[in-house]
Amino acid sequence: MTSTEQTDRLQRLAAMLANATSVRDVGRVAVAGLRELLGADRLALAKLEAERLVVIDLDPPDLTHWPGPWRSAWQADWADVPIASLPELRAALREGRVRLWPDGTGSPPGLTAIGPAGVAVQPLPAEGRTAGVCLVGWDRPPVPDQALSWLTETAPVVGRALTRAHAFDARHELATMLQRSLLPRTLPTLSGATAVARYLPATVGLEVGGDWYDVIPLPDSHVALVIGDVQGHNAGAATIMGQIRTAIRAYAVEGHPPDVVLSHANRLLVGMETGLFATCAYVDLDMEEGGAWLVRAGHLPPLLRHPDGSTEEVATDGGPPLGVLEDAEFPMAALGLVPGTVLALVTDGLVESSKLPLEEGVRRAREALAAADPADAVRTADALLGGAGPRDDDVALLLLRYDGMKVRPIRASSTVWRLPDAVMHARRFTTRTLRSWGVEDEVDSALLVVSELVTNALVHTQGPVRLDLALTGDRLRVAVSDSSPRTPVKPASLDWEATGGRGILLVEALSDAWGSVPLSGGKQVWGEIALPAREPAAEAAEPAGVTRTGRR
Repeated sequence: MTSTEQTDRLQRLAAMLANATSVRDVGRVAVAGLRELLGADRLALAKLEAERLVVIDLDPPDLTHWPGPWRSAWQADWADVPIASLPELRAALREGRVRLWPDGTGSPPGLTAIGPAGVAVQPLPAEGRTAGVCLVGWDRPPVPDQALSWLTETAPVVGRALTRAHAFDARHELATMLQRSLLPRTLPTLSGATAVARYLPATVGLEVGGDWYDVIPLPDSHVALVIGDVQGHNAGAATIMGQIRTAIRAYAVEGHPPDVVLSHANRLLVGMETGLFATCAYVDLDMEEGGAWLVRAGHLPPLLRHPDGSTEEVATDGGPPLGVLEDAEFPMAALGLVPGTVLALVTDGLVESSKLPLEEGVRRAREALAAADPADAVRTADALLGGAGPRDDDVALLLLRYDGMKVRPIRASSTVWRLPDAVMHARRFTTRTLRSWGVEDEVDSALLVVSELVTNALVHTQGPVRLDLALTGDRLRVAVSDSSPRTPVKPASLDWEATGGRGILLVEALSDAWGSVPLSGGKQVWGEIALPAREPAAEAAEPAGVTRTGRR
C-alpha cells in the first residue's frame, strides 16, 4: 500500500469519526474501521475512567476470546472492570505506546486468547492523557511493520474522537437531566378525566429542547391543560422553559382567567430580555360541565376526537408567541366537551419536520387519533407518536379523555360580613346547608373548622371574606377566602396558658387534609373532612343564600 493510499484511508476514518457524536457512535465506527484497516479478527474499544476500563464496543460480540475479567463483569451493555485485573494492560497504558506481539508468542497470558497469531494493545492518547485503549487480535500473523504503522497513526485520531464524544455525552446528560427535572414527574389524578403526557427528545444535536406540558388542578373542579415550546434546542431553552412553566402554573393557581395568565407570562418573558420566544396553548376545563376556554399564543390548535370517531382541528384566533410584544392580547375561545371526547395538545415536532409538511403531519395525527381506541388513553397517546424514527425536533404531547364526573359536587357560598356576630352567622349558614344536603355526621367538626377559619380571616385580614362549602361524594370541603396573600403558619410552640394561636392546629386536627392556595391577589384556606359513606339521595332544595358557584 502506498503512502498516498494509506493517507486517504486514514482521512476517511477521521471523517467518519468526526460525524460520530456519542461515545457509542465513536466505538462502533472505530471498531469497524480499525478492524478493516488492520485486517484483524477481533477488536475491542474501551474508554478509561479513573482506574477502570469501560468497554464501549467489540467485534465479534462473542465473549469467548476476550479476557476472563471482561466476561465475568459483562453487563447488559458493556463491561466495567478495574485496570488492575489485567496487569499487562495496565503496564501498556502506563507506557502510553503501542505494544504489538505479531506472532502470538510472548504475549501476556491474560491477552493470548484475543489473538493466537498476534495481539496488540493500542493506547489512545488525547490532550496529554490516555482516553482509552484498543485491543486487537489476529488468527493469522499480521505484517508487523504495517500493523504497527496503522496502530500508531490511528491512535491519536480515535483518542481525540473519543474525548470529544465523552464531552458531548456529558453535556447531553446534563441537559437532559435539566429538562427532565423541569417537566412534571407525574400527572395529577383527575375526577372525570384521564390525562396522559409524552415527551420525546430530538435525535440530533444535544437532544434537548424547550417543549413542555403541564396539568394544573384548579378550584371548583377546574383543571388547566398547558403545552408549549420555547425557541431553541439547548440547555438555555430548557432553562427558560422551566421558568415559563413555573410562572404559568403560579398565575393559574392565583385564579387568573386564561387570557390573563398568558398575558402575565408574556410580559415576564419580554422583561427577561432573553431574545427567545415561546408558543403556548392553554385550556381551562370545567370538569363538571365540560365547558372550556382555549387561549393560544402562536401555538398549534388542539385536536379533538368526538365520541362518534370524527376528528377536528380547533381553529380559533390566537395571539402572537410569548416574548414578542409586551402588550399583546390573547383572545379566548369557548369549547364544549361531552363525555367520550379526547383532547390532544401537541408541539410542532410531532406534526412537522424537514421532510413532513405541517398540513400532512396534522392529517396523519388526526387519522391516528380517529383510529385509536379512546377507552385506552395510554395507547392512544402512543399511537399519536407513531414510530420512534429520527427526529430533528423534540416532541411533547398532552392528551386528555373527558369522561364527565360521576359524582358532581354540590356547592354553597356566603359572604361573611364584618359584624360582631359574623362567626355565628357563618355557623348558622353551615348548619342549614349541611341539613339541606342530608349531612348528619361530622357536623360539629365542620362547624368548628368554619369558626376557626372565619375568625382567622376576620382578625388577621382586611377586605371581603367569603365562606364556600362543597360536598363531593363523601368529602366535605370548607374554604374561606380573604384578600390577604399571607399564608397561615402553624405555631412552632405554644404556651398552654395562651388564649389564641390554636386555630390552624385545630383545623389540622379536625380535617383529613387542609391547605392554602393563592386566589385573585388573596388566598383561600381550606379543610376537607371525610364523611361516612352514604346512599346518594335526591338533591334537596337549597337554603336561602346558597349559590352554585362556577369559575366561568
